[in-house]
Amino acid sequence: MPRLVWTLASLMSISFLTGTAVADDLPTDAYTRINGFAHQSRSATIARHGIVATSHPLASQTGLDVLMAGGNAADAAIAANAMLGVVEPMSCGIGGDLFVLYWDAKTARLYGLNASGRSPKRLTRQVFADRGLDEIPLDGSLSWSVPGCVDGWETLRDRFGTKSLSELLQPSIDAATEGAPVTQVIAGYWKGAEAALKTHESSAATFLLDGRAPREGELFRNPDLAATYRRIAEQGVADFYKRETAGKLVAFSDAEGGFFSKEDLAEHRSEWVEPISTNYRGYDVWELPPNGQGIAALQMLNILEAYDLKSLGRHNPQFWHLLVEAKKLAFADRARFYADPAFGDIPLKWLISKEYAEQRRSLISADHAAVGVAAGDPRLSMGDTIYLSVVDKDRNCCSLIQSNFHGFGSKLVPEGLGFAMQNRGALFALDGEHPNRLEPAKRPFHTIIPAMVTKAGRPWFCFGVMGGDMQPQGHVQVLVNLVDFGMNVQHAGDAARFEHTGSASPTGRPEAASGGTIELEHGVPESVAEALRRKGHTVTRAFNGGGYQGILIDEANGTLHGATEARKDGVAAGY
Repeated sequence: MPRLVWTLASLMSISFLTGTAVADDLPTDAYTRINGFAHQSRSATIARHGIVATSHPLASQTGLDVLMAGGNAADAAIAANAMLGVVEPMSCGIGGDLFVLYWDAKTARLYGLNASGRSPKRLTRQVFADRGLDEIPLDGSLSWSVPGCVDGWETLRDRFGTKSLSELLQPSIDAATEGAPVTQVIAGYWKGAEAALKTHESSAATFLLDGRAPREGELFRNPDLAATYRRIAEQGVADFYKRETAGKLVAFSDAEGGFFSKEDLAEHRSEWVEPISTNYRGYDVWELPPNGQGIAALQMLNILEAYDLKSLGRHNPQFWHLLVEAKKLAFADRARFYADPAFGDIPLKWLISKEYAEQRRSLISADHAAVGVAAGDPRLSMGDTIYLSVVDKDRNCCSLIQSNFHGFGSKLVPEGLGFAMQNRGALFALDGEHPNRLEPAKRPFHTIIPAMVTKAGRPWFCFGVMGGDMQPQGHVQVLVNLVDFGMNVQHAGDAARFEHTGSASPTGRPEAASGGTIELEHGVPESVAEALRRKGHTVTRAFNGGGYQGILIDEANGTLHGATEARKDGVAAGY
């Protein structure tokens, strides 16, 4: 098992929040513990050689052990991700997909990896029509697409890693065999999925203890996952896509009425793609192109750049109004254009151009919330996820995000394998005219997006925010906090934020007739909420989950600044 590495951030109690009162009699669940900080929850982790920031202490420690043993950012990220599959199985695992932005110090270049899987070749829209379905179910085998995680690990490791897959998986094999303690926030996630897991025998057998979710502090063992990891460590990705694990996946799919074939798995390949960027106030912000939603963050930043957000301030209702309206405009385009580029042209350059942002910005009213926002015309010129960030001594940077989509994905756990299958296929549209329509061997629209920021051609900030539709909204809010308001990396993630819900979806679901809802955390004053309501916004108070990790490179001092927000159980561990 990895040795324990304590940091200041991991030792500080949440009850000692700077400037934030916490009542002694509040329940100790995650939602009351961290709902909407107005201030910083704890110090950033500052280290000289390397930092690993994840949503679970054991995963951060595992990655840090790899760095301290001479591994690099790619090695540490894979090891940490594998451990998260053990300790946070509702959010991620080898039944899901993976995306990476990787800065390679040797070539001084940023690389993008799309390790998302494709739909089964035998699954067509007619299958759903014959069953009288106008949407793809969120649970069950009809929501499956090929899991890309394992091939993503190997593709990343083969190009940039220095350690063998067996070395990187061994700590997770040990933890799955011996048991790992369940942490507070994750225990809450597990409890929320308890009823759904009970409805499937193999799911309950794998992830419930005597018919209930593991509780905070209990040890959870997953010998089936340990065995699957061990086969992958010994045989490589061939086990998962062509041999024993592949055979079990196809057999389970057949038993559950699914459409997987041996060919679907054997033909899966990850893809190296060119990252895309926009410049925001002198910083180059990088995302991956569709089939993900990263360009929504770039579109929002382009729209917001014309406003003096710093002078407005975070307690000014106009600040929040502008962010929400920019989000509505970007998400209208998301609903219309974002899809697998292998199946049609996407007006990518135009969508992230400054000229297009100027056109879209003109639609924002200073006084009224927009309702019924339409997509732009290029011819004019919910979700559980893990995100982790690693920077090593050579300043290789790995921004990695990996997910099952919903908690425990499709809720189906193939017998004897120890992991849940994702339900990413539920994000296809069944409208035959939509760019994101279901077609054989096609990648669905994806919500998970890693990010990176460079300045003057050098890496500056490696970060991400989890949480389905929250992700581009979270990217923008973290960057505005850093760039416009000068917050440090910890405060930038802790600060209270919003999530706007109700926009039209790439699945074909329409926009809410009311213009959607702003879910505003309690760290934002009530006076701001009331002013937004007067502009026509629907505002509720809510916990905006997700979860942020970030590592900032301080070249002037030769140090790294790492953060993981207190909405999760995580730690930024450094040496």
